[in-house]
Amino acid sequence: MGYFDSFADFVRMGNHGIFVWSVYAITVLTILGHWLGLRLQRRRVINELQRLKKRGHL
Repeated sequence: MGYFDSFADFVRMGNHGIFVWSVYAITVLTILGHWLGLRLQRRRVINELQRLKKRGHL
């Protein structure tokens, strides 16, 4: 067979699964956090530029 005999063995990763999967989860959450932060920052900058344009400062 392959590296693991069953899906459960794959998830357990030789009793290291909690560490392996937690690292994947932390990585995904970090990337999502940065992505959301950039979207919010972009929205704030666009709103600020629109506000300045309306006031005639651009």
